[in-house]
Amino acid sequence: MSNAIAATLRPVPIPKPNVLRRDPAAQAFMLLRVAFTVAPILFGLDKFAEVMISDWTKYLAPEFNDIIPGNAQDAMYIVGIVEIAAGVTVAFSPRFGGLLVAGWLGGIIVSLLLVGGYADIALRDFGLLLGALTLARLAAAYSGESPRRYFSSADDLPRS
Repeated sequence: MSNAIAATLRPVPIPKPNVLRRDPAAQAFMLLRVAFTVAPILFGLDKFAEVMISDWTKYLAPEFNDIIPGNAQDAMYIVGIVEIAAGVTVAFSPRFGGLLVAGWLGGIIVSLLLVGGYADIALRDFGLLLGALTLARLAAAYSGESPRRYFSSADDLPRS
């Protein structure tokens, strides 16, 4: 069990350029890794700067606001810090970071549905949640471990 946790938290290297040029899965992995690094960091920073959205508190369900210390704006600052941390985590450990972002998006979806009137945004965030889970799965393939672990036999290994 501790080996699985260690593998999940271990930093994942960026695939080599020759792999990125020829492997569509490696390209998808890097696109998702960059997107789920940059987007949470930018959204987290915007909780403080309020450039993209001027009132983030309207997306916070009262049920969540009641259990988070302080007022709704304080909660958004906490959310911003968590989002920045999630983006940095994805950059270094996309296996764990992808799961972290997926869980975070699940909480956002619940909040949006509790507030009401934001089902379209919740549906979009569900698509992002699936992308974050896909990132976590792809990160396992590019974690630097032996590829034999991911294939049932030598015949199933990708050909160069």
